[in-house]
Amino acid sequence: MGLDMYAGTTTEDIAAVDFDKPNDAEEFFYWRKHPNLHGWMEALYKKKGGTEPDFNLVPVRLDSSDLDLLEKVVRADMLPHTDGFFFGTSEHEAKDRTLEFIRLAREALASGKRVYYYAWW
Repeated sequence: MGLDMYAGTTTEDIAAVDFDKPNDAEEFFYWRKHPNLHGWMEALYKKKGGTEPDFNLVPVRLDSSDLDLLEKVVRADMLPHTDGFFFGTSEHEAKDRTLEFIRLAREALASGKRVYYYAWW
């Protein structure tokens, strides 16, 4: 058990939050126990109207402005400290991996796909 975090793409039109898994969903990135990023994603989920209190197995769509903000926060080491029973701790190596995710997510958006995040814990 633990915090497993995923990023996926789709060509389907998806809502900002709480949508069903797209038929053409493709997972393109995975993190294991990066709770600080998960905390940032949870805040984004709530900002976009998400109401699931546990933020578990519910998606949030990411657009280019979300990625721009995330990159600034990651580069400044300002992800919010986040705790959870099975979450573990964010390691320094997660910063480089998250910047790689941002690069790949931008490529996906540029190719006409939509990008989303969800976690399972």
